[in-house]
Amino acid sequence: MIGIGYEGLSIDELVARLQAEGVEVLIDVRLTPLSRKPGFSKRALSEALSAAGIRYVHDRRLGNPKDNRAAYADVASDAGATARARYRELITSGDGADAVRDLAALSEEHTVAVLCFEADQGHCHREQVIAAVAGSSVLV
Repeated sequence: MIGIGYEGLSIDELVARLQAEGVEVLIDVRLTPLSRKPGFSKRALSEALSAAGIRYVHDRRLGNPKDNRAAYADVASDAGATARARYRELITSGDGADAVRDLAALSEEHTVAVLCFEADQGHCHREQVIAAVAGSSVLV
């Protein structure tokens, strides 16, 4: 499983990277799969991936709540630590935990990429999603 952010990429560059990694399924972990960037809203992204033979799945259960995002990106701050703890709680209980289990099962059968916006995975919640699927006790 890999993580990928589309920040700074065109849709063609994203698709090429996914193909180079042999990705079969892309899981979009944005809470709301909309983008001002052409090609990255749900329908257009799904169509571009389908044309390349990559299945698109949006799983809002793994989305980072809007009011948690600004602090989340500030890795070194107390607010960032609080935002990460809040997100960790979301993906280790209820629907979030179910989504992590579903993603783990899917990744046993397919090469999966987890998508969000941020280029630097260290500033994105997909890092915690991937750690949770891997069974990491760290969960950043």
